[in-house]
Amino acid sequence: MSAISLGQAVVLGVVEGVTEFLPVSSTGHLKITEGLMGIPVDDTSVVGFTAVIQVGAIAAVLLYFFKDIVRIVSAWGRGLRNREERYHHDYKFAWWVIYATIPIVVVGLAAKRLVEGPLGSLWVVAVSLIVGSGVMWAADQMGRHKRGEDDTTLKDAMLVGSSQILALLFPGFSRSGATMSTALVLDLDRVAATRLSFFLGIPALTGAGLYELKDAVGAGVGAVPLAVGTAVSFVVAYASIAWLLKFVARHSFNAFVIYRIVIGIALLGLLTTGVLTA
Repeated sequence: MSAISLGQAVVLGVVEGVTEFLPVSSTGHLKITEGLMGIPVDDTSVVGFTAVIQVGAIAAVLLYFFKDIVRIVSAWGRGLRNREERYHHDYKFAWWVIYATIPIVVVGLAAKRLVEGPLGSLWVVAVSLIVGSGVMWAADQMGRHKRGEDDTTLKDAMLVGSSQILALLFPGFSRSGATMSTALVLDLDRVAATRLSFFLGIPALTGAGLYELKDAVGAGVGAVPLAVGTAVSFVVAYASIAWLLKFVARHSFNAFVIYRIVIGIALLGLLTTGVLTA
């Protein structure tokens, strides 16, 4: 039998789609949901399943930002052929995304067992949710929000890209939360910070999903639940992206900060009372 049923796949797909790009930790929410449904969070096939359905969310980003991606990739291609085109910001940005992805790939491969083992505990998720909330609130207060997307530099991309490591090592911290917080500290405005987080997440999350595909299918997750979970995450993530960009254009991140604290405290309560096991 599949380690994850069709109904569970739908629920997890919705959770992934809603939370992947919001700064609330998709990994944390998936682990909590899996725990409540009685799914072993440390099972190899389950870990693989959650990584693979992220590809659905990434596909939503690719579709939503299709024109931007085509523009950037085209500029990169022209720059490879023509030296004069290499001064274009889009050409440079394409390389920055590549460079900024290297740290998370290196750490991800080196710390794979640690991440899937001790650091995958729900205790880590709960604490990371709360600590990450403080970081996000401080970053939003410190940032002067005066720089736009065209003002980003290689330094910005490298620092923001490297911050993804926090979410890798401490599930619950949130990849989006870490990258957006770092971008805000660098004085990018909220929309620019959010868009940069999206672009930097594409190669890292796609790579993780493809890397884990063999474990998800080979270790007990059926092809149908995997396909359904991925499709659901795609549809829900597309709507979440559109909503988030409109939200951050007019609001601070305080609502996310409060929500994360509430979820973190609630998770600590569930673990302490034995409703959930770490």
